[in-house]
Amino acid sequence: MSTSNGNNSNNKGIILFLVVALVGSWAYFLYSNNQHQDTVTLMETKIQFVDSSRGAIQEAYDLVAAKADSLTLNNSQLQGALADRGNEIQQLKSNISAIIKNKKASDADLSLARQMILELNGKVEGLFAEIEKLKGENKQLTVANEQLNTEKSQLTNDKQNLEQNLSATKKELDEKVDVASTLHASNIGIAALNVKNNGAAKATTSAKRADLIRISFTLDPNRIAASGNKDIYVCVTGPDGKAISEGASFNTREEGNRSYTSKVSVNYEQGKASQVSFDWKQAAAFQMGNYKIEIYNNGFKIGEGVTSLKKGGLF
Repeated sequence: MSTSNGNNSNNKGIILFLVVALVGSWAYFLYSNNQHQDTVTLMETKIQFVDSSRGAIQEAYDLVAAKADSLTLNNSQLQGALADRGNEIQQLKSNISAIIKNKKASDADLSLARQMILELNGKVEGLFAEIEKLKGENKQLTVANEQLNTEKSQLTNDKQNLEQNLSATKKELDEKVDVASTLHASNIGIAALNVKNNGAAKATTSAKRADLIRISFTLDPNRIAASGNKDIYVCVTGPDGKAISEGASFNTREEGNRSYTSKVSVNYEQGKASQVSFDWKQAAAFQMGNYKIEIYNNGFKIGEGVTSLKKGGLF
């Protein structure tokens, strides 16, 4: 009996040990499985975090890159310092794109990409602000230029008007000076002369005895007329009312074209009186009646006189 009881006790102990060992194995298995599952979950989370960061970086980059492309496209003719900034932006875009496209990019690389995107955005915003500033200044310059063109046009018109006014004024003054420079004849003397064989001349009123008519006058002082030769035209009208001329003529200011009898050139000195005397004779014999003498200078009549020849006797 005692032996049988001892064997039963041993069997129970072995069975209990085996049960405990089996339970322990299952517990270890369950623990190990849970640890592995946690590791897998952690790795998947990490991968998702990395992908999410890359996606966010890509999204941020696309937004800033689009702004940069729009800015440079709309301002394709950047020059000087602005062109250098545009080149810096393009280089920065290229560097960021290279990191994003790298499948093996580390967290540090992605962090650097995020920093570079911030830098890119700052450069884009700065360039945009500078371009807008220049556009504003350009508008102001355009307005100023238009104003200057308007003022220039106004000044040109004013200049033309002034030149026209000056020209008209000068012409008017020249005309006044021209008229004022006309000489005046005074002390007009008209005498018929009988010339002896010895050259001696004696005044006569007889048409039959008259050999010539001596015309004399004084050109009064004129402070406007310049010194130099002055043309004096003498027109003689005979008793028949016809001009005595060999066909030569000149223009008058008030009577149009006139035939003249004699043309005398006088060396006139400004501001001084000049004495003029010359003899006029004709091929035909002098007729009885009045001989009208008219004197012209500068197109104006400056003096006139009349002499009468009568029917003479034997002497």
